[in-house]
Amino acid sequence: MTIIQWFLFFLAVQLIHFAGTWKLYQKAGKQPWQALIPVYNAIVLMDIIRRPKWWVILLFIPIINLMMFPVIWVETLRSFGRNSAKDTALGLVSFGLYIYAANYDPTTVYEKDRSLVPKTWFGEWINAILFAIIAATLVHNYFIQPYIIPTGSLEKTLLIGDFLFVSKFHYGARTPTTAIAFPMVHDTLPIVKSKSYIDFPQLPYFRLPGFKDVQRNEIVVFSWPADTVRQFFVKEKGVRKPIDKKSNYVKRCVGIPGDTLEVVNGFVHINGKQSILPERAKTQYVHYAYNAKGVSSRKLNEEGIKDFTRKYRIENITQQSYDEILPYIHGRISNDINNFIVITPPAGLPPKLIGQLRLRVKEILEPSKELVLTIAEAALLNEKQLFDSLVRKVSRVKTPNTSIFPNSLPYDWNEDNFGPIVLPKAGATVNLNEGNLPLYKKIIREYENNSLDLQDGRILINGKEVSSYTFDQDYYWMMGDNRHRSEDSRYWGFVPENHIVGKPVLVWFSIEGINDGIRNWRIRWDRVMTTVKGEGKPISFFPYFIGAVVLWQLFAFIRRRKQTTLD
Repeated sequence: MTIIQWFLFFLAVQLIHFAGTWKLYQKAGKQPWQALIPVYNAIVLMDIIRRPKWWVILLFIPIINLMMFPVIWVETLRSFGRNSAKDTALGLVSFGLYIYAANYDPTTVYEKDRSLVPKTWFGEWINAILFAIIAATLVHNYFIQPYIIPTGSLEKTLLIGDFLFVSKFHYGARTPTTAIAFPMVHDTLPIVKSKSYIDFPQLPYFRLPGFKDVQRNEIVVFSWPADTVRQFFVKEKGVRKPIDKKSNYVKRCVGIPGDTLEVVNGFVHINGKQSILPERAKTQYVHYAYNAKGVSSRKLNEEGIKDFTRKYRIENITQQSYDEILPYIHGRISNDINNFIVITPPAGLPPKLIGQLRLRVKEILEPSKELVLTIAEAALLNEKQLFDSLVRKVSRVKTPNTSIFPNSLPYDWNEDNFGPIVLPKAGATVNLNEGNLPLYKKIIREYENNSLDLQDGRILINGKEVSSYTFDQDYYWMMGDNRHRSEDSRYWGFVPENHIVGKPVLVWFSIEGINDGIRNWRIRWDRVMTTVKGEGKPISFFPYFIGAVVLWQLFAFIRRRKQTTLD
């Protein structure tokens, strides 16, 4: 909906409110015209129903207002003697229109001194739950939101299974654009797995003021700018969602508006210089380890390398034993019952389980193995001479690749050699031609909502021939630290400013093996309550937190003992 449409809708709501309440205002000792003035009528109504005037603010906060309106309807009915469960139900199912019955009923009387305390324990419980949800939703939408890291694109920096607190106020919180949505969830209702929102109506985009801009090399949570997914780990065609309901991603912002970015042999260059990442950033690349006698998984585990696979041959597999080992495997290579080959993570198949199932198992030592390593890790392994050779993967051959941004054949970029490209900045103007149009067409059409056509070599924007374009907003470049295991801006391009969600500030919990079934979960206690930003190895503040809680409980106990003694 446009701003004008929303304005007309707002006026219609005011007229509906006036028609259904002006007599109630009069019976409460107010003037009928006070029910007509926008905002002021809400302030007066709070006085009538004896509720704090700051509630009015909640009526204008998206999502929060959906929970507040039913509260106001019920409170209004109760202020005029409609206290029964039937009255409450009619008020809710009629979306507040039942108030009309009270307004035009000549016997309706204003109860000025009514009790605000719920008359039953159930009513008290409902009130407590409702306002707890309102408070939590307010924090969730505008201040701090929890997230879980589901993939390994930032592995060794942020791990799969890290539970994050993401600050929305650092960059300024986005107000919800989806007007009707279930509170406290993103795009999908738990258990039932259905949409948690209604597409229409949509509010205009607005971002509250923040106290800082996105900085180069900061880790950022943002809405996936490409055609998003219905849910993670489900392979299907991308779907369209409102901007605030798109799938959330977390990457490192390697380029900010105005930067000239280039990837050279896997290394990011900004404005002609190789980018220097923060100390905690653990940039990783695929390496190929070669050993004529086979690459030893045991030695890799001893070195603390965790991102590789192992192969096992099982000679006497049965359906029952396969079901038992299934949680420990990632896939199968051969289904031959006498030559059954499976792929496992670095931990391999548990020896105890193999013994219990009496399986004949032998690991296949491969002459080459794909490892994901930092440059420092690779250098250390080379020093130890664990392999005949260790080579970093670099895609140097440039061929037309439509899977790489801008997804156009004339551009022969790849994941390791990309650009140069200038990141658009709000207010900046770029000359347009057929050659560079693929870089900016998504910005023009989707992110800035213009029509774009190419006719006989002429570029038409909103029906007018143009030779340049001025950007409406800033754009960023996001990449994962796990450079060969990350779907990022190299594949779907620029990230608009209006897609920025927030800044991760704290890992409040962490579970290793979170995607491998609950029996494989292990809590990473050293990561609990650690900051995302900082120098050196992350330090857990969990012991200090526990200490503070213990001291507080001790203080409370002593205070209670003293109070008991005085009594």
